[in-house]
Amino acid sequence: MEKILFVCTGNICRSPTAEGVLRARAERAGITLIIDSAGTHNYHGGESPDPRSIQHAKKRGVDISTQRARKVKLSDFEEFDVILALDNGHLEHLRAMMPKSAKATLELFLGDADVPDPYYGGEKEFEHVLDLVEEGAEALLARIKNGLT
Repeated sequence: MEKILFVCTGNICRSPTAEGVLRARAERAGITLIIDSAGTHNYHGGESPDPRSIQHAKKRGVDISTQRARKVKLSDFEEFDVILALDNGHLEHLRAMMPKSAKATLELFLGDADVPDPYYGGEKEFEHVLDLVEEGAEALLARIKNGLT
C-alpha cells in the first residue's frame, strides 16, 4: 500500500484531517506514502478545509491549510491502492460507483466504526475526530510496517 485516498462527504472536515494526520505520522516514521483526500460530493470543490478543522489540526502540529476539496473521480479507483471511507455511508457510495476493473480496495478507515461528522458540532466534536483519526492513522501505519495491507 503506497497510495491512499481518504473519503468523506464534502472533503473539508474528516478526510482532509485524516490525510494531514497520516502524512505527518508517516513522515515522522520515515515511511513514504502518497496520500490524498476527496469527497463523495462536490459541495466545496476547490475550497480549503473547514477553518475549525485547520485550527484543531494545527493545535496538534498538523497543517492542513493548503489542501483543497475535490470530488472522488473514477480514475481514483485506478490511481490509489486503497480508498478509505470515513463512514459506512461513504463506503456504500464508493461501492456503488466503483468500476468492476478497479485496482483499489475499499475499506472503512476505522475497520468497524464511523468517524462522526463534526461539521454541525463544536470544539468537542472536532477534537473527537482528531482523536479517532490519530488512532486510526497509527493502526494503519502499523499495518503498513508489518506488511499487512
